[in-house]
Amino acid sequence: MNEIALTLGAVAQGEKQASEDLLPLVYEELRRLAAARMAQEAAGHTLQPTALVHEAWLRLAGTEQRWWRNRAHFFGAAANAMRCILIDRARLKARIKHGGGQVRVVEARQSVCAKKKRWSDERTAEADVGRSAVSRDRSHCFQ
Repeated sequence: MNEIALTLGAVAQGEKQASEDLLPLVYEELRRLAAARMAQEAAGHTLQPTALVHEAWLRLAGTEQRWWRNRAHFFGAAANAMRCILIDRARLKARIKHGGGQVRVVEARQSVCAKKKRWSDERTAEADVGRSAVSRDRSHCFQ
């Protein structure tokens, strides 16, 4: 058995020191995994592979169930954590891009629409008055 598998077994048994020893053992491979994930992302991404590794580690270390059956299971969980982080960031970016931080003001729009309708009604009424006055003026001119 390799050192990573032994350390994972110790972590599963609840040894605190084993959790601290695990990161240096898996860091480089996690970094390669993060770089591969980031290469699949759109250009202009602000998250760096190192930051992705650190966020994924915090998610993995923060879970109550830290029992990974083997090395492949651990790296699969790490890849899933990275994927979730990237999805969360993409959703946040899309929400901000599409006005997610703004508050909808429906009442103000309705009052603007009401003012426009009132203005339109007033103009229509003025036009009706003008038309009737013109027709009265014309009617007595033709008699």
